[in-house]
Amino acid sequence: MTKYFPCLLLTLLMVFTQTFPVTGEGPAFLKSVKRNPMKTRTEKLSHFRFYWHDILSGPNPTAVKIIPPSANNKTAATAFGQVNMIDDPLTEKPEAGSKLLGRAQGFYGLASQEEVGLIMAMNFAFSTGKYNGSTLTVLGRNAVFEKVREMPVIGGSGVFRFARGYVKASTHSFDNKTGNAVVEYNVHVLHF
Repeated sequence: MTKYFPCLLLTLLMVFTQTFPVTGEGPAFLKSVKRNPMKTRTEKLSHFRFYWHDILSGPNPTAVKIIPPSANNKTAATAFGQVNMIDDPLTEKPEAGSKLLGRAQGFYGLASQEEVGLIMAMNFAFSTGKYNGSTLTVLGRNAVFEKVREMPVIGGSGVFRFARGYVKASTHSFDNKTGNAVVEYNVHVLHF
């Protein structure tokens, strides 16, 4: 065994020097950035308030069911398992004809078996002013019958690159017959 040890050691040394070069260079797909591009910019806190219109009825719904709820009678009241895809207008005021600021695009699923609780994954895609073309991404739990629901802002694009923050959602109006809702969103976001 001892006579094979130097050969084994030499082989391992050759393998590891080929796998992990001494030069410190990483793989071709990885490039170290020497300077932080955000360091020269000042981070700021912005607050936005707008209204999210979730329209399930009529000839042009902005939310459509893509996965039906579970057939389980125990969860019928909560529609557990249902998933809706959305392209909801975001307006300046609660009225449908108010100035369009952008759209909420994504989906929400009914994720609770005991209450009406949603998992929401959506982008607020802005289409006006200096935020035109920029997005904020929200991913979180929305217990819809709570007065105020808080969800995290997990990122963004354009003006909101590296964004983080939170939204507070509160129902402005809800039609129990059609399922249509208008929700006020207050967004607090840190961005560069």
